[in-house]
Amino acid sequence: MAASILNMFRVEDLRNKVLFTLGMLALYRVGCFVPAPGIDIDAIQLLKETTDENGGALAFLRLFSGGALTQFAIFALGIMPYITASIIMQILGVVIPRVEQWQQMGAVGQRKITQATRYLTIGIALIQSTAFAFLFHNGGGGFGSAPSSGTQLDLLPKFTAPRVALVVLTLTAGTALLMWMGELISQKGIGNGMSLIIFASVVSALPNQGALVRTDAGMGGLIGVIILFGAMLVAIVFVEQGQRRIPVQFAKRVVGRKQYGGQSTYIPLKVNQSGVIPIIFASSVLYLPQLLVSVLPSDNDPANKTWGESIQSWIDSNLVVSDSPFYLLFFGLLIVGFSYFYTAITFDPVKQADNIRKQGGFIPGIRPGPQTERYLGKILNRITLAGAIFIALVALAPTFILAKVLDQGNVGQVSFGGISILIAVGVALETMKQIDSQLMMRNYEGFLK
Repeated sequence: MAASILNMFRVEDLRNKVLFTLGMLALYRVGCFVPAPGIDIDAIQLLKETTDENGGALAFLRLFSGGALTQFAIFALGIMPYITASIIMQILGVVIPRVEQWQQMGAVGQRKITQATRYLTIGIALIQSTAFAFLFHNGGGGFGSAPSSGTQLDLLPKFTAPRVALVVLTLTAGTALLMWMGELISQKGIGNGMSLIIFASVVSALPNQGALVRTDAGMGGLIGVIILFGAMLVAIVFVEQGQRRIPVQFAKRVVGRKQYGGQSTYIPLKVNQSGVIPIIFASSVLYLPQLLVSVLPSDNDPANKTWGESIQSWIDSNLVVSDSPFYLLFFGLLIVGFSYFYTAITFDPVKQADNIRKQGGFIPGIRPGPQTERYLGKILNRITLAGAIFIALVALAPTFILAKVLDQGNVGQVSFGGISILIAVGVALETMKQIDSQLMMRNYEGFLK
């Protein structure tokens, strides 16, 4: 491994790409600690004491922002608006014929989709930044309350229209800058830029999560968590590399004196076909009620409890607390449901069977046409169930084990440890494969064997 790393840095072109990628990621991490203009720094410090203990979908947003959300930094929105826009564009490709035509036009269509994704990202960032400006101004319905006094914090003391517009503009510009940095990494660096930004975000949170576990559970608890995550790491690598290969045989054709076809290949269907997209979908659904309730009027007097506070109390007990039975069950069902939904969007058995037929191929033992469609759909449903259950367990197992086995009620800080490993392993494997392919082109021994 050490020799492979040295070989990587011996190639000037590859070395420049790696250094450029590391430099852009370092710049991103610096931006995660630069507060937006007009933010009360002292209130941010008090806010961190409460948000570090909260779980649920808010922990998911902090995870993908690399802690910038807690700092209310210029990169507070992270890359989530771009991810959401990309997912929406994929879904629109199923329901809007024009977008579907773009997807089939090759490089030209891809440029149009990329441009539309950028505009949609800016629109989503404007909406989210406005919502967060109001959320942190009124304390987020208890989300930003001081731990000692219980009073709500105000991160925007001067809550005027120009100040809010400046904050919204800053957060939106931060998202646009991140989007541009990710595209630069993809073009001039190594690996996928957006994925590496997410990778940097989730990996940067692991040391803080480990320190919080050690504070709550001691060194024994920390060692137990490390062993648990080590076992999950092995399982994730095993499942991420797992494929169901469906053999495809092409008929022979004789044109003149030449023979074409007669070759054998396979269709690789990954066990985890959808990756972490179902987790993003499910967490977005869980976060929406929290965001809506946070803007409802509240009264600190228990005798004057409003209907909004009653709803907020139920959401805080069932959707924010990441070890509650309702949260675990509902989140798991959402992940499984969205796994089937996203897999159905990305892999269409009807189109796949039609493409095989047009190319003169067939699956051995299966007739072309409807039988091939049913066969592919049956196989896809089976492996999707296994992959969906696996990522649901990865997302929920750390929370359940820490709450029950270690008897730790405050597990919000590690509630997304499994998701962190899932994202980190997936991005690391893809980046290593890309580095390995470039090393192999230059006759160097690569990372992967």
